[in-house]
Amino acid sequence: MSTTGRPSLEPGNREWRIRRWLVLALACGIGTAAGIGSFAFRYAEGLSYFGTEPSACANCHIMQPQFDAWQKGSHHTAAVCIDCHLPSGFVEKYLVKAENGYRHGKLFTTQTFAEPIFVQERGREILEENCVRCHGTLVAELAPRESDARHGLSCVRCHAGVGHGEAARLGGRLTQRELEMSHE
Repeated sequence: MSTTGRPSLEPGNREWRIRRWLVLALACGIGTAAGIGSFAFRYAEGLSYFGTEPSACANCHIMQPQFDAWQKGSHHTAAVCIDCHLPSGFVEKYLVKAENGYRHGKLFTTQTFAEPIFVQERGREILEENCVRCHGTLVAELAPRESDARHGLSCVRCHAGVGHGEAARLGGRLTQRELEMSHE
């Protein structure tokens, strides 16, 4: 015991040994987490997702059909994946990219993704915004008025095969789910 009445933390003291083991355990835990995270990031080619190269989307084996179909689709010379699937604003683009990366990584790792894969509601909204952004002058007369926004036309409702075509099973007839979502 020290002169202040508090336990001494000198080497050999019981409290000192406990603290030393706690620090060691914490360091091992942090090191293990950093090692596993680094390995997973490298294995998943994590740096490739910061760029715009479409082949990064095919790093995940489930996306290979979409990548192959995009290469055969009508937009492959004019747009890459992020042009259609991410917002155009810099900050929002990387926020959505991070959210998608986390969700896709989690679903792929746990093998709980839907098959065939589909674009979720927020992704559909982004697709629509990007269609209008690129083709605004062409579709200006078709754009819904603010008062009629719920009943507006959906670009991907009729043009689902433009980005990926039949090879990704996104063109042609609509699935029951797509029909229901287009009427909401």
